[in-house]
Amino acid sequence: MNIGIYIYDDAEVLDFSGPFEVFSTAKRLANNDWQVSLIAESNTPVMARGSLSVNPHYSFADHPQIDLLIVVGGVHSHELEKPNVINWIRETAASATKVASVCTGAFLLAKAGLLDGLTVTTHWEDQSDLADMFPALTVIGNKRWLSQGKFTTSGGISAGIDMSLQLVAELISPEHAELTAKQMEYQWHKNV
Repeated sequence: MNIGIYIYDDAEVLDFSGPFEVFSTAKRLANNDWQVSLIAESNTPVMARGSLSVNPHYSFADHPQIDLLIVVGGVHSHELEKPNVINWIRETAASATKVASVCTGAFLLAKAGLLDGLTVTTHWEDQSDLADMFPALTVIGNKRWLSQGKFTTSGGISAGIDMSLQLVAELISPEHAELTAKQMEYQWHKNV
């Protein structure tokens, strides 16, 4: 299974490093064949928030087929204006089994027309903007993550870790998600 995490300049660091750690730890503990990769528009380093330079594993041009696509948040406004990015997200999501967003990554999924008619969430600070920009969505707060069909959206930053653990629970088992959280010494915040 190929898990692709889309990163870009000014992406929030924990938005991608949190899920990367969850899926990498889950893979190690299960001794399975998951491949967890960071994907960027090109093969050049990405300058994430706080000036953290990150080298993607793949670009749009050379990544393997993606089974689980995760689109992260951060300063996303420039990404919304890139047809190449929005088209790639739309096309990649079409063939993926599951699609998720962390924080304001929901804006990119919405711009690609993937969330119309769904109930979604994002960072508390951006919920009203998401609802205003994309009136075909029902945006709610007070949830760490929400799933509808193959789409899962999460709140801000650390909520992406909780969402990723939920995806591990769905893809492997709830017990394996608990084991992964324990290995990470992380208290999993489940939706109730």
